[in-house]
Amino acid sequence: MSHDRSNQIHIQHHTNYWHIQFEAMASVCDILVDTDDENLVKRLSHLISKETWRIEQKFSRYQQDNILYKINNCEGGVVQVDAETAELIDFAAQCYTLSGGMFDVTSGILRRAWRFDGSSLLADPAVVDSLLAHIGWEKVRWLNPVISLSYGMELDFGGIGKEYAVDKVWQLVVDHTNEPVLINFGGDLRVTGARRDGSPWQVGIENPEQHSQTHGILEISQGALATSGDSKRFLLKDGIRYSHILNPMTGWPITDAPHSVTVAAPTCIEAGMMATFASLQGEFAEQFLEAMDTPHWCIR
Repeated sequence: MSHDRSNQIHIQHHTNYWHIQFEAMASVCDILVDTDDENLVKRLSHLISKETWRIEQKFSRYQQDNILYKINNCEGGVVQVDAETAELIDFAAQCYTLSGGMFDVTSGILRRAWRFDGSSLLADPAVVDSLLAHIGWEKVRWLNPVISLSYGMELDFGGIGKEYAVDKVWQLVVDHTNEPVLINFGGDLRVTGARRDGSPWQVGIENPEQHSQTHGILEISQGALATSGDSKRFLLKDGIRYSHILNPMTGWPITDAPHSVTVAAPTCIEAGMMATFASLQGEFAEQFLEAMDTPHWCIR
């Protein structure tokens, strides 16, 4: 079911750029366009929002009429998927392999045990253990284009969906204009190039302790940035801070990871993958990123 959401798009003109804003995927989506062409900005606002909402509708676990719902409710049966879905599933499989099983899109069901609301309420170990039986990418039967999950298993693309959307929108923008554009979906961003005057875009890194303040400014003229961290979603008990990033093998939060890990990469989905991989390393996040020779900024 589709309905017009164009009234949810806000466009504002600043001194030397235009700002497009709307909401999707539980995030504020900001697009900055360095141009004098108001008609171009209006065209881009509709193209970008339409594509973002399409991706949200298709891959959100909150919908009951999309491909993800079919996969998650197949109960051991097989589901044939389209090429775009297959591409995301392939990427998820690659992440699982590269992370040694720590990045696992079947672990989303752990949300039934955990509520990261800043309280001290930890999950019931018995509930966590019962969910672990339904977690593990190796249990998924995936032979492109056919996938099958056993009863009780689910896929959750929450860990890669926003970054995927940024890259898809970036391609759409590049196909439509040569004007400089910055695409920022909830802190995951990518630029099409430097500003018109040749200067880089300036991006603030949020202070995990004071969300209204920036920890520092990064300059970016090409590529992407993505951030992983627990600045908004965590639990605190007996002096231990439990991140919302969970170990899919134990069902328990990663501890001792930086509050925030920001990574630069050519594409947003690569940056997001590396930021999450690093967070999953806990206290060894920085060493991991240094070993991978990845540009990064960590806040502890």
